[in-house]
Amino acid sequence: QDTDEIVKIVKAIAPGWGGINLEDISAPRCFAVEAALQDIGIPVMHDDQHGTAVIVLAGLMNAAKVVKKDFKKMRIVISGAGAAGVAIAKLLYASGNKHIIVFDREGAIHKKRPNLAPHKKELASFTNPPQLEGAIGKALGGADVFIGVSGPGTVTAEDIKSMPKGAIVFALANPVPEI
Repeated sequence: QDTDEIVKIVKAIAPGWGGINLEDISAPRCFAVEAALQDIGIPVMHDDQHGTAVIVLAGLMNAAKVVKKDFKKMRIVISGAGAAGVAIAKLLYASGNKHIIVFDREGAIHKKRPNLAPHKKELASFTNPPQLEGAIGKALGGADVFIGVSGPGTVTAEDIKSMPKGAIVFALANPVPEI
């Protein structure tokens, strides 16, 4: 459970491996562990972040083709600002979509929100262009995509119904999805 101990152990075993896949390290520790291991000479990834983000990007790009929407123009709402949510937002943004709003338990993450953890401050710097505040239901009205990496009961049927025709819903919370 100790960040420094995890880093120490991984660095000790790294010479015998071609890459390291970190698993089940929660946010915000996962960000510190991964950052501390970028200089060990082999690829290091955190499955909860990068594995999930890559699969979501692939699925979303394919779903956009099916519903005939431009991936880069879709309005995306993400529920969850932990390891998976942060990585998904970063990868979608790096892939050209600049219309992303991320929500945590407190509501929309935006630049003026006080007391944001460092990883949420980073999210606020490139997501939520309209600086929307409040609950997720308001953002889902008109959103093209909902990506849930949070927990059960996060959104309602009415929230999903407020999305336009061809909306894409990835309710990924495990074991019980957001809706």
